[in-house]
Amino acid sequence: MRDVSKIFHMGSMLSRIRITAVEHVSFRVGPGEIFGLAGESGCGKTTLARMILGFEEPTSGTIALRGRDGQPIVGRRAWRRAGVQAVFQNPFETFNPLRQVERYFFETVQNYGLAGNRAEALERIERALQMVGLSYEAIAGRYPAEFSGGQLQRASIARALLSEPSLLIADEPVSMVDASIRMSIMNLFRDLVDRLGVSVVYITHDLATAYYVCDRIAIMFRGNIVAMGNVDKVLMEPKHPYVRLLMECVPQTDPKKRWRAKVQLSASETEEYLRAGCKFAGRCPHAMDICKQEVPEEIYFEGQMAKCHLLRVSQGVQ
Repeated sequence: MRDVSKIFHMGSMLSRIRITAVEHVSFRVGPGEIFGLAGESGCGKTTLARMILGFEEPTSGTIALRGRDGQPIVGRRAWRRAGVQAVFQNPFETFNPLRQVERYFFETVQNYGLAGNRAEALERIERALQMVGLSYEAIAGRYPAEFSGGQLQRASIARALLSEPSLLIADEPVSMVDASIRMSIMNLFRDLVDRLGVSVVYITHDLATAYYVCDRIAIMFRGNIVAMGNVDKVLMEPKHPYVRLLMECVPQTDPKKRWRAKVQLSASETEEYLRAGCKFAGRCPHAMDICKQEVPEEIYFEGQMAKCHLLRVSQGVQ
């Protein structure tokens, strides 16, 4: 993604408000990498995912997918043929409760032209299901309500793997399943990356799961990426005040590792999106006058990027 923005309009024709849901976002996901997009609800991460999948068109900027030969793949239809698939938050909304789950698999094989006959289709479906610890026998003739949440999410991942994708968009894939099986699904993503070389954009508000499964991570706030880099650096050595605030929400066994910053109550989402300067200035305990007037520039150091005026002033980063 290169300098991507998305603007929505709210209100009537006489009193329309422009909301920049995503603002000048740039990042690159490498082959065989799990890249995390994290932040609170309403920060713009799902809008980013929808643009990658082609459900929304960016207002400005470019989104490019490169094929196995390193050349750009042009056109959304070609993207899907090349293998961009999604795994969504709620598996029970992914499948129609009145349709057998196996029908989705056969339709996907047919739509993508993946098999010449039923025997070939069954072989491909069985192979995809085995990758996630299931089998065709386990899903044949069964409806979504006959599965647990974890089983259905695994089936959703298997369906996405049928077309041998190069990129998976995983939008909160473990938030609707029991805590006891979240680890197995996260391990599944890591195994798929290691075995198939597939890249994953892992979208979440849960920093604990992001830290466990991601290689790199970007932290979003009100449409902006405020910090990005190696997941260990960004989360364990946070430089941006907002990342410190998020880390306070993660239980720590060592009291010395807890941040003690006092954060103000937030304004409404609309006010924060419309704010000039740093979007986090209304909550930040370290906000200065410049924070409310100028958008902070990207500062790169120690394996991570952060957008913060305080870092430039306190550490003299150029």
